[in-house]
Amino acid sequence: MEEERRERGHPPLRDPAPEEGWQEGAAQAPPELAPPYIPPYTRGQEGGRGEAGLSGIPVAPPGFKSGFAALIGRPNVGKSTLMNALVGQKIAITSPVAQTTRNRLRGILSLPQAQIIWVDTPGIHKPHHRLGEILVHNAQAAIGSVDVVLFVVDGSVPPGRGDAFIAERIPSATPCILVCNKADLLPKESAARQAHQESYQALRPGAPVVWVSALDPGSLAPLIQATVDLLPPGPYYYPPDLVTDQPERFIMAELIREQVLLHTREEVPHSVAVTIDQVEETPKVTRVLATLYVERDSQKGILIGKGGERLKQIGQAARFQIQKLIAGKVYLELFVKVRPHWRRSEHLLRDFGYRVET
Repeated sequence: MEEERRERGHPPLRDPAPEEGWQEGAAQAPPELAPPYIPPYTRGQEGGRGEAGLSGIPVAPPGFKSGFAALIGRPNVGKSTLMNALVGQKIAITSPVAQTTRNRLRGILSLPQAQIIWVDTPGIHKPHHRLGEILVHNAQAAIGSVDVVLFVVDGSVPPGRGDAFIAERIPSATPCILVCNKADLLPKESAARQAHQESYQALRPGAPVVWVSALDPGSLAPLIQATVDLLPPGPYYYPPDLVTDQPERFIMAELIREQVLLHTREEVPHSVAVTIDQVEETPKVTRVLATLYVERDSQKGILIGKGGERLKQIGQAARFQIQKLIAGKVYLELFVKVRPHWRRSEHLLRDFGYRVET
């Protein structure tokens, strides 16, 4: 494997290799690059391999409500951070980079009287390539396939054209909650806050307004209750202890991509796709081989860094998160390959898991 890496011009990533042993904390990333990660499969579980099955779905009691609630909004209004806060665990990657979310993600919150399946969506924006078109299509498709729409806006600033564009696409018949995020940035009684709320309400007249801070879980109870109020009667869709139905390999790839977003700048974060090529479990360590795809040789050089230092940093931080995910020791090896214009190729987009959803 090391010889193959040298032939491809890749630096070795042995931090540490399985035969060198593994030490607790060896992959510790800087705090700002390693947010806490709780295994997303089941609540009250410290981690472990395998995803929770769908057996054990109880019969819903009388008056039980359930349904799907989509988080819709512009890029960077805090939808993924809000999703993590709503389910109480990190299941969606976050970064300061716009369009971090590329796939529809489902997070599950089970309450005594209801089960809410939150659907995080890519930010709706003006696309510049086929990948962008798919992301926007999938986000808009989610609007028409859920029971409730959470129209998430940045309440700390006035609405823009992007907010108006999204508001026009929410069907009038679909129950909608106007979620003003980033409440912590404006005093509760400030004139600016009142003015912003009135401007956003004009985009969706009659919709209930809930102010939240995705960074403050204590602010979310009114939003959860408002969502439950709008759900129809229904059964449990998932076991009550399940927090997400996303496959483990998908989450591994997302955790690696999150570190790319945090360690690179400009066009590189948007040009990277990640695939998990192999997961091999042994009694002592789990080997994960992944490939990072970029569109140009210059991006490959930036991603690898001088002497392979940046790729090593990405690998260390990602391995730290994957170890939290599976609650075990991980050996992670990363490759970097160039696939020109992959964001415009229907074939490559399908290979990387980006498909038109209905």
